[in-house]
Amino acid sequence: MSQRILVVCTGNRCRSQMAHGWLQSLLGDDAIVQSAGTEPKGVHPKSILAMAEVGIDISGHTSDHISQYLGEDWDLVVTVCDSAKETCPVVPGARNVIHHSFDDPDDETLTEDQQWALFRRVRDEIGEWAQEFAQTN
Repeated sequence: MSQRILVVCTGNRCRSQMAHGWLQSLLGDDAIVQSAGTEPKGVHPKSILAMAEVGIDISGHTSDHISQYLGEDWDLVVTVCDSAKETCPVVPGARNVIHHSFDDPDDETLTEDQQWALFRRVRDEIGEWAQEFAQTN
């Protein structure tokens, strides 16, 4: 039976989308991965493009509210930002909950080049975490 993993951040726009893509790519049929936000804002175009650079297609992902997944059984719920950790409701049916915070790459005060550098850095950090997770689970 496949492991069921829910990745949560505030906007379900960047970090949770990239973690969703990495985990699904690395775990394949061994996992069912979904992502959600406490205040979903749509998948960020740079998230899609940054993941495409490493060969992972998340263009079909949607930005969902966590309420869509409450009441389902989850082997693991992962919060990837401090805000989601604080505001995330208790997820009934979650066997395990872990938190690993990543910087928010969605910073409009940066130049375009700085934004891309930040998206790529966060993508790679999430990828390293996901690879370590996949090897140990």
